[in-house]
Amino acid sequence: MLARQAYLRQARRAKLSVTAAVPNARAATTVAVPEAGTSDPKAYCRDLVRKRDYEAHLVSQFFPHEYRDAFYALRAFYIELATVQESVSNPIIGNMRMQFWKDALKGFADGRPPKHPIALALYEASGQFNLPMYHLKRMVEARDAELQTPTHLTIDSLTAHAESTSSTFLYLLLSMLNQSSSHDFSHAASHVGVSQTIATLLRALPYHASRRHMVIPAEITARHGVNQEEVFRQGGNAKAVDDAVFEFATLANDHLITARDMFKDTAGKVSGPVKPVFLYAVPAAVYLERLEKVNFDAFHPSLQQRSWRLPWRIWLAYYQGRF
Repeated sequence: MLARQAYLRQARRAKLSVTAAVPNARAATTVAVPEAGTSDPKAYCRDLVRKRDYEAHLVSQFFPHEYRDAFYALRAFYIELATVQESVSNPIIGNMRMQFWKDALKGFADGRPPKHPIALALYEASGQFNLPMYHLKRMVEARDAELQTPTHLTIDSLTAHAESTSSTFLYLLLSMLNQSSSHDFSHAASHVGVSQTIATLLRALPYHASRRHMVIPAEITARHGVNQEEVFRQGGNAKAVDDAVFEFATLANDHLITARDMFKDTAGKVSGPVKPVFLYAVPAAVYLERLEKVNFDAFHPSLQQRSWRLPWRIWLAYYQGRF
């Protein structure tokens, strides 16, 4: 809830707005941003990540200085897309926001990015590091589809969404570091992204339940006889919800194990320039450990607090080369 309130405050400060085009014309969007944002897009993205994504801010410190501006641009883009669903009053407005980003990416090819701080920073990063445009488009398309079907019925559906969002973000980081040609790195990144998505959903389960939205796939809740209405009303006291959480968390952990197995030839150690990319596995691993300690009660109040160990765990993972 605090994160939601912070987002609304920031959205008001930024005066984000979406306007429709004239009737029968192609839908268009206009996003109003502070003048300071367009005058210094890199600083805008850096501040957005620092304020809105604590874990990404921690990870960013381990990227070499020459890559950090591109990292912030990519992560700010990710945050912008991920928060559309929660920041609009209806799917139509959300679709218009997504159309803005589709048009923005088309403008990159013509050398005409829109005057939006994230778009300007992303355009520069894309040109500097030759980032694959299809990855950026894939993220937009996935978030656009999410507006229409926010609830996943199957594990496969959720996994596909995670691969198109969280995993694709990691693919972009590998491309930025010129390491995307490695099958092992890409495969590991795919599984880390899925694990990260599941951990994020579990952590946000209390918030979404308060808004009558179930983030655990129906395939899992049905298997354990979970009544969604009971979850919305009773939270962690609902019958069998802890069993569903356990299965979902186990799935996340399995993806982490698979990702680690990709480095078995190096005794599980990640070395070289890709080390910062795989630090993204650490917050997911830490959350899953904390969830296990409270017997998979995703509604336990302690899970809504930041782990004081997380910065240390990320630092240790980097210098040990293990996640």
